[in-house]
Amino acid sequence: MKPENVLELVNEALADVKANDVIAIDVRKKINVTDIMVVASGTSDRHVQALANSVVETAKKKGASIIGVERDRAWVLIDLYDVVVHIMLPETREFYGLEKLWQVDRSAELSTPA
Repeated sequence: MKPENVLELVNEALADVKANDVIAIDVRKKINVTDIMVVASGTSDRHVQALANSVVETAKKKGASIIGVERDRAWVLIDLYDVVVHIMLPETREFYGLEKLWQVDRSAELSTPA
């Protein structure tokens, strides 16, 4: 499955459970372990887990490869090989600053649903 197709299913799954502040970062020129990194926020522990469950279930249904899922109360990482998804509480997201780590600029962002 192409990275863009995986990104599409991730965006669909996150939108279904109403993720906040979804951003997709093309990291192909920065690292060689994945192509796209998605960062999204949930409003509570339960919301973060529900968002992660939605992504995993949608990936399974659509035939995407799930390499692994790492769960914590405030942060879930889902490795879909070409796309890595980080779902966090807003304060966790702010603390770790993944967008800043990967030096996101508007030209590096991929389209995400409104």
